[in-house]
Amino acid sequence: MIEGRPYRQVGEPVPGGIVCLADHASAFVPEDIDLGIAPELLKKHVALDIGVEGMAERMARRHGIPAHIACVSRLVCDLHREEDEPAVIPETSDGHLIPGNIGADREARLARFHRPYHDALGTWLEAAKPELIVALHSFTPALDSADEERPWEVALLYNEDDRAARHAIRLFGEQGLTVGDNQPYSGKQLNATMDRHAEAFERPYLTIEIRQDMIAREADQARWAALVADVANRTALALKGG
Repeated sequence: MIEGRPYRQVGEPVPGGIVCLADHASAFVPEDIDLGIAPELLKKHVALDIGVEGMAERMARRHGIPAHIACVSRLVCDLHREEDEPAVIPETSDGHLIPGNIGADREARLARFHRPYHDALGTWLEAAKPELIVALHSFTPALDSADEERPWEVALLYNEDDRAARHAIRLFGEQGLTVGDNQPYSGKQLNATMDRHAEAFERPYLTIEIRQDMIAREADQARWAALVADVANRTALALKGG
């Protein structure tokens, strides 16, 4: 983490422009927190959204879409959950036990990670007044705890506000990608950050899930960053047109 903060920001927002964020960008675990897990688990999707940090960096530095990026693993504190959800400090994740979180001081974790992250994000967005927010995530082709494969290469999540998502689904589809509403969960079940910072303020947004094997390598992250930036810009234009 940078100076103890659970986030970092890359690029300067232009009022009325596009911004992006990545709640699950990092696998970092502070030295004073022992999760009690095998080190190799920190390289898997239960610890972070693989490929997302590189995409967010690229979008900020090459495509003029500033980024708010998490700097702590979701196994320490899941920033994409409400404070009162049990999974905000997960005791299990996709079938893996996280013994160090059993009996953990939830209030201390929330005060150290969750609240500073969201307080800073709220201030950042209020200053930016963005025309569109892009939330980046990645997913596994199949969950470890389920046999069913997930059908998409890229998927969109939303709760009540699907204005931007419907344009993006069309635009990704025009690129020949397999795209649609995310499965097996949707933004109706899991949309905490955008419910709080986008829907609550009627800010248009895209929550984009990309299959992680498609963005695991740096070259693929660069390609997808360009593609997502293009789709975001075209979505913003479509929204202006009604």
